[in-house]
Amino acid sequence: MYWTLELASYLEDAPWPATKDELIDYSIRTGAPLEVVENLQELEDDGQPYENIEEIWPDYPTKDDFFFNEDEY
Repeated sequence: MYWTLELASYLEDAPWPATKDELIDYSIRTGAPLEVVENLQELEDDGQPYENIEEIWPDYPTKDDFFFNEDEY
């Protein structure tokens, strides 16, 4: 399983919290690349919903990771 910023971006608007099956269904319905669906299928399924993308990909960059001042824009 590998994630890139581009692949993870397909899950930004997912209906969080969501189970593994809900995320797979969402990815298919929104036309995400096959790699996204394959990555989701490789996740462990303990029946508990994932609260956000960081639970799937801990290295997902957040707004704090970017060095710009939002007040300037």
